[in-house]
Parts: sequence; structure tokens; C-alpha cells
Amino acid sequence: MENQKFYYDNKTVKLFILATIIWGVVGILVGILAALQLAFPAFNFGLEYTTFGRIRPLHTNAIIFAFVGNAIFAGVYYSMQKLLKTRMFSDRLSKINFWGWQLIIVLAAVTFVLGISTAKEYAELEWPIDILIAVVWVIFGWNMIGTILKRRVQHIYAAIWWYIATFIGVAILHVVNSFELPISLTKSYSIYAGAQDAVVQWWYGHNAVAFFLTTPFLGLMYYYLPKAANRPIYSYKLSIIHFWSLIFLYMWAGPHHLLYQALPEWAQALGVTFSIMLIAPSWGGMINGLLTLRGAWDKVRDSAALKFFVVAVTAYGMSTFEGPMMSLKSVNQITHFTDWTIAHVHIGGMGWNGGLVFGMLYWLIPKLFKTKLFSEKLANIHFWMSTLAILIYAIPLYWSAVTQWLMWREYTPEGYLAYPNFLETLTQILPMYTVRILAGVLFLGGFLVMSFNLFKTMATGKVEDNEAAEAPALVPAGPRNPVQETVHRWMERKGVRFSVWVFIALVIGGAVEIIPMIFIKSNVPTIDSVKPYTPLELEGRDIYISEGCYVCHSQMVRPFRWETDRYGEYSKIGEFVYDHPYQWGSRRTGPDLGRAGVVGGPMYKNAAWHYNHFLDPQKMNEQSIMPNYAWFAEKDVDLEMTPKKIRAMQTLGVPYEEGYDQKAIDDYMIQAKIIVDDLKASGIEIEPTKQMVAMIAYMHKLGKDISVPVEQETATSGEITKESVELLSSQADLDAAKQIFQTTCVVCHGSDGKGIATFPSLVDDEWINGNQPEQVYTSIANGNVAKGMIAYKNQYNEEQITQLASYILLVLNNENSK
Repeated sequence: MENQKFYYDNKTVKLFILATIIWGVVGILVGILAALQLAFPAFNFGLEYTTFGRIRPLHTNAIIFAFVGNAIFAGVYYSMQKLLKTRMFSDRLSKINFWGWQLIIVLAAVTFVLGISTAKEYAELEWPIDILIAVVWVIFGWNMIGTILKRRVQHIYAAIWWYIATFIGVAILHVVNSFELPISLTKSYSIYAGAQDAVVQWWYGHNAVAFFLTTPFLGLMYYYLPKAANRPIYSYKLSIIHFWSLIFLYMWAGPHHLLYQALPEWAQALGVTFSIMLIAPSWGGMINGLLTLRGAWDKVRDSAALKFFVVAVTAYGMSTFEGPMMSLKSVNQITHFTDWTIAHVHIGGMGWNGGLVFGMLYWLIPKLFKTKLFSEKLANIHFWMSTLAILIYAIPLYWSAVTQWLMWREYTPEGYLAYPNFLETLTQILPMYTVRILAGVLFLGGFLVMSFNLFKTMATGKVEDNEAAEAPALVPAGPRNPVQETVHRWMERKGVRFSVWVFIALVIGGAVEIIPMIFIKSNVPTIDSVKPYTPLELEGRDIYISEGCYVCHSQMVRPFRWETDRYGEYSKIGEFVYDHPYQWGSRRTGPDLGRAGVVGGPMYKNAAWHYNHFLDPQKMNEQSIMPNYAWFAEKDVDLEMTPKKIRAMQTLGVPYEEGYDQKAIDDYMIQAKIIVDDLKASGIEIEPTKQMVAMIAYMHKLGKDISVPVEQETATSGEITKESVELLSSQADLDAAKQIFQTTCVVCHGSDGKGIATFPSLVDDEWINGNQPEQVYTSIANGNVAKGMIAYKNQYNEEQITQLASYILLVLNNENSK
């Protein structure tokens, strides 16, 4: 048989390895900055470019697409050539793949810090970069398929099945989720709205985890783990079952991110059902990986690479058990919107992805550079630092999640929320956020140890950019012999045929969920009272999106008593039909804002409060961890874009009247003037074109359309009045009142009751109408809609309101009269 000579391309592999290490350091550093910002808001630096809302997507994208992405390419480019006994299909395509991917990473970093974002998690990049991603990804796939077609082996090994599924899966997900209507080079609107957008986004978001963070790594596991252990994969048959069942089931599971939310029940049920079924194939893969080490566990003791592989596969097993459990509704109500999800994804990211990358690099770099690892001892130090970091990271966040969830849902014996102020629940978990920083620093320390070790290894060896190799030529296979060849073996012979079957397996689940949501109107019922955003509100929404507010604030009140009591009426699917994109969020670092515009509701704040809060949140409450947004009062809205935005919305089906784009600016200014006058009445001077005005308008839009207008209610409807109030003077009552005051009233009135900024003093006659106990009691109980004070009768019982009135009159008044 003819033996053909050829050369492996090691240069491309080396470049991707270097990029993996460099971007890994950057991604972890940005992650530590984000963790610092959550525990210590001063690390937002008061700059618009470094706020948490912009840094967090920079961290996630840097880790997922820069660190993990480059590691995938490094691992795939090396293993494909070896498995297929051929050089990659095209050196030019390899170069474009490498440099194009690095360009995407740089563009992503620049646009995120500039506030250019679509606000869809893990898909925040704007449309020109989305197109660039699609082009580079197709080039990667073209190079891969071309390599498969010119291979010198008959069958395609299991690792390559996963590479094929990765290419096809990511291509489908990215294209479908990225359908946007551009209005400029840096701004577009998702073509999907509300619940439809949410379904598509989490179909993408969940399966980006599947086809970017799981399937390529399973391919790498199937190649590098047996190589490092010098043993064959445990079971070929289990590989087949693992592969087909996992890629088919994964595409259905996305809706489990939207349980108890404004989504049809059938979609939620599908997501839960297929999520539970995912345990079987996922654990099949884990078992196949671990059993490959049968008879080789003694090597694990001596090899840091194998240690990392074992941690990676174990973390994969843990994550793929925990994920389906989190899709159970009873569990999901705890894990969703809490730090449980953050811990879960970091077990996967740091353990599964990180562990596999580290193991691969420790095995691959000495091979590539034809030398020994510089220091096995340093590699073991890295292993223990990383493993401890994962534990120190995840355990406090699980603790944090349970703590906060229990506080959210705790009631007093009288039936009131025990912690009505969201900030009370947040301050309890800040110590856990501090521990997370330590974990991040430890993980980075281990990464730097690895980098030093690997660069020293590279320095002691030398890589051959074009490594000589030879292998027998491929002999064309004849018809299938049923006795000697299984059906799957026959399928593996043809790369294109195999890819078509993969494509079919992938699209079924997504199509069943997405097509009915888009084309069957009854799945998205409308509400007549819900109106399109005014031009001013639309501009405010775009600023909200640009600043990444969705990473801390949800806009989805779930139908739980403790949520409706805290925020207001639960969210309906018809509320979001004009939302391009949706803004339901996935984590509540701050309170839900879905009812922020309901006048008289528990979340309503007047314009002056929002102005002062954006300007300096810590001045309103020193325990707040929100960054300040002082530039809202200085930066202008680009009004030239407003008519274009209106026309874009019309194209997407938002029912503005014909020609409304010509009147949009006039309407904008009329509504802005109302807010400007409102602020002026509180002593705040601002121009109507400032971003602050638009943001306040958007805050006041949220939930307003489905609420009952206050003016339609009778003036005294539901009001509590007291003919006499006997003040409570015991120390226990005053201490209890002080605690309530400090967690609730201090935000507007300060710890001494004298008021903050434009908010009134409680220790003079103006606000509390003469300081009479009955009048103070009535003000607290019924609130004052005109001045933005909410009615606390829904949050505190009669005794607590009496305590508060007593504290104001007996303590604060006395202290201020001295």
C-alpha cells in the first residue's frame, strides 16, 4: 500500500495556544474586577467605561469566546490532523480563522466598554461583529470539513463527531439568535419581541453552553484523555449513545431558564422534560471518560494533566446533574435570580472547561515542543490552587443563594414581608461576595503558575511549524458489509452524510419550540392597554440596554406571593410585545424593576429620587452597591437617531401611526418638559435632552400600562386614618423602629431624618403636617403619591407603623432639637 508523506501544521496550533493563555489571564483579571465591584462599588471607579454593567459581559465573553474559544481551536487543529492523518485543508483558512477570531475578541472588548451592546446574555455583540463571527465560523467549518474530506483514514473517530456537531450547532444558534434590524453601525433591534425573544435567546443561551462549552470539550476529552492515559476510550458503543442522545436532547432544554415566567406552560414543560432526560447521556459521557482510566489510576497520582482531566470530567458530571435538578420548578424558584446559577456556571467553567484546557495544555505543549514539562511540581501546585479556588468560589455562592431566597420569602407572623427592602437581603450576602474575590485571586495565581511553567517548557524545546509525517493512502470503501460493519461505522465513512444527520438531529428541538412561538398568535396574547414606548421612553430603554442594567435587574415578577407583595402584579406575556429585545434578566443583584412605573406601587419612586439615585446611589443608601451614573445628567441623547428608531420599530410591527417619525422629536420634547418641570419643583435644573430625563421616563413606563391609574381611584380609597395614636416609648419599640427606618426610610430621608438632597425633612412641619402622631401615622401608612412616597400599610403592620411614628417624633425630633 502506498505510503504518502505530508506535513502537520503546528504553527497554527501554537498560535491558538498562546492566545488561549494570554486571553485567559485577561478574562480572569476582568472577572476579579467584576467581583470586586459587587463587594466594593468603589471599584466601578465612577467611570462609564468601567461600570459593572459593561464589565460583566466583557468578562463572560472573554472567558467563553477568547479563553475557551482559542483553546477549542488549539485542541481541534492539533487532534484533527493526527486523527485524520492529514494536514489541515487550507493554511490560508487557518490563518483567517486565527486572526479573524482575535479581531472579533478585540472588537468585543472595545464595544463593550463603550456601551455598545444588544443586552442579550452571551450574545451582546452588535450586528457587524455578529456577521464577522458568522464568517470566521464558516471558515473554521469549511477548513474542518475540507480536512475530513481529504483524510487518510476510513472512519471518523468519536472526537470528530463532536467537532462536527459543534460547528453545525453553533452556526445554527448564532444565525437564528442574531437576526437584528440595524439602524446604524453600532445599533440594532432584535427582530423578536418579548416572550418570543426570550425563547430564542435562551434556546441560544442554553445551547451555547451545550455547543460551545460542552460538545467541543467532549471531543477534546475523547482525544486527549485516552492519549494522556495511554489507553483506548472505554466504550465505543457508549460513545455513540452519548453523542446522538445528547445532541438531540440538548436543543429542547432552553425554556428551563424561563420557568414561572411569562411563557406558555407547554414551552416550560418541554424544557423541564428534556432537561431531566439530559442526565442520562451526560453521565454516559462522564462514565466513559472516567472508566477510560481503568487500570491507569496510578498515572493520575503522578500526572498533573490527568489530575486536571479527572477534575474536569467530575465537574462535568456534577454540572450535568445539577442543571437538570435546577430545571425542576420547585428547585428553580430557589436557583433562578440568585447566586446559585452563578455558582453552577462556574463549576462548569472553572472545573469542566478550565480543567480540560489545563490538562490538554500540560499534555500537548511538551509534545508539540518535543521536550518535557519544565516542572511537574509547579503543575501540581497549579492543580491544588485551581481545585481549592473552585470550592472556595462555589460554596459561598450556594450559601448566598439560599440565604437570599429564604429572606425574600420570609413573612412576619402578621403576614407582612420580613425584609421588604431588597437591600436588606443583599447586604447579608456581601461577605460571600468578598470570599469570591479571594477565590478568583487564587484561581488567577494558579493560572499564572501554569503560564510560567508552560512558557519555560516552550523555551526549553522547539516546535516544528511543519512536522513531517507519513501514512497509507485512503483506499475507497466498497458497499457496506452488514457482517463486518455496523450502520454507524457505515455512517462515519462519509463526512458530509454524517453532518446532514447531525443537522437533522439538532434542528428538530429548536424548531418545535420556536416556530409555534413566532407563528401561532395565541401563544403570545396581547393586552389592549399596553402601548408602544414613546420616543423619550424608547431612548431611555436604549440607554438602559447600553449600560447593561439587565445584568443586575430583572423585569419579570413571578407569580409568587413574596414577589407580588414586594414588587406588585405578576408579569403577563402580553406586556412585552413591543420589547426589542426583552429584558427579563437572569440574576437579581438589585430589585426587579418590572413595576417601577406603577404609581402608588411598592416600587414607585418619583423623578427626583431617580435623579439623585443615578447621581450617587451611596448617598441615598450607603450600603448600596450600585455604580453611580453621574454622566446621565451631562450626556445628551442623540435626537437625530430618534426618527430612525421609530421607523425601525414600525418595520418590526410596533403600531406607531404612519409618519410618526416626523412628530417623534416634538413628542419627545413635550414629555421631557413634564419631567424637567417635575424635577425643577424639587430644586433640580436639567435640560430635556439629557440622558437622565430619558432614563426617568423609562423607569416610569415599566408596568404603568397594566396598572390602574391613581386618578381613577377615589382619593380616600383604602386609606387608613387614626383618630388617636399613642406613641410607644419603650427601648424595644424604638430599637425595632430604628431598624425599619435604617433599612427603608433612610434611602430618602437620611439617618437623621433631615432628608437627602431634594427629599424632605421628617423633623420639620412641612412633610408630616404638624408633627401630630395621627398625621405622621397616616403619612407613613398611606404614603404620598404626589411626592413619590409609597404606602407602607402594605409592608408594615399597625404596630410597626406606630413604632416608626414614635421613632420619628420621640427620637429624631428630640435629637434634632438639641
